[in-house]
Amino acid sequence: MRGRRVLQARLTALYAVPFLLAVVAGIGLFSYGSASSAPVGPGSPGPTPEPPVGDDQMLRIIVVTLLISCLLAVIGGWVIAGRVLRPLRTIIANARDISATSLHRRLGRTGSGDEFTELAETLDNVFERLEAAFASQRRFVANASHELRTPLAAERALLQVALADPAATTETLREACHEVLALGAAQERLVDALLTLASGEQGVEQDEPVDLALLATAALHRRSAETKVRGVRVGTSLAPALGAGDPRLAESLVANLVDNAVRHNVDGGWIEVSTVSVPGAARLTVRNTGPVVPAEQIGRLLQPFQRLEGQRLGRTDGHGLGLAIVQAIATAHGASLQILPRPEGGLDITVDFRPTPPTP
Repeated sequence: MRGRRVLQARLTALYAVPFLLAVVAGIGLFSYGSASSAPVGPGSPGPTPEPPVGDDQMLRIIVVTLLISCLLAVIGGWVIAGRVLRPLRTIIANARDISATSLHRRLGRTGSGDEFTELAETLDNVFERLEAAFASQRRFVANASHELRTPLAAERALLQVALADPAATTETLREACHEVLALGAAQERLVDALLTLASGEQGVEQDEPVDLALLATAALHRRSAETKVRGVRVGTSLAPALGAGDPRLAESLVANLVDNAVRHNVDGGWIEVSTVSVPGAARLTVRNTGPVVPAEQIGRLLQPFQRLEGQRLGRTDGHGLGLAIVQAIATAHGASLQILPRPEGGLDITVDFRPTPPTP
């Protein structure tokens, strides 16, 4: 309690001292004026050895007035400082109550648009970021432990079978090693995808200019070999579209959209990727053919490890994290995400990033 009153005592002194100085100055001016008004000159009576009784009464009045002024100034300053600091004490008490298990709570408004309200809003933003970080960490651990269990068990089974086979040859052992390496590569891709998902859920530290057209061009280039093999036609309309965001996360968002459009397409299908600057946004649109997606399935597909058939992914192409990563990164950037199923199959996906602020 003593430490919590230090600021109040300082504010009390800040309020009381100028008031007391003003009172003392006023009394001094009054006394000086009274003394200077006494008659002085050749006809004036000589000095008396003792002050008149009236001067003693005036001195007592000055002293009593000064003491009362001091008392009122201190009490008034203490009360005023306490009222001013009341919102700050409320913020401190509520912030102490919020812990890692109750980060869903918020301070809310504690004033009427003053600095204390801004402080509460700032702390609420910090608590929101912390809550998202803790939740992301818990999901990452749960998802990673669940999804890595199956390939690890498969690796162990492959090695045990190979070692227990009395007729094992160099060729069979080599084949088993290749299968284990393939499973290890799949695990690496899964961990990378989980890390990207966790990073997207934790938010954006600093906005930088990001050209969606350049990111889309690079993503399509990386998938060009697969599109040629499968006969997927690629159409582009890539106008400069400068958005504000984290370049690494924005690159992951664009790459996942292009990868999904290629992976979940049909042989001989098509992909259209466009970027454009529209009023108030930098827009990326990815359209593709593919299987028919019921509209009611869109929400579920945005969850980690989900695919159209409704089963969790095992050893298949992809991990069911593409759209979950896209949604997490879009949310972290404050970008709008619109996913519309095409009646003939495939998806139309549009992401609107905040535009880069104009250079002063």
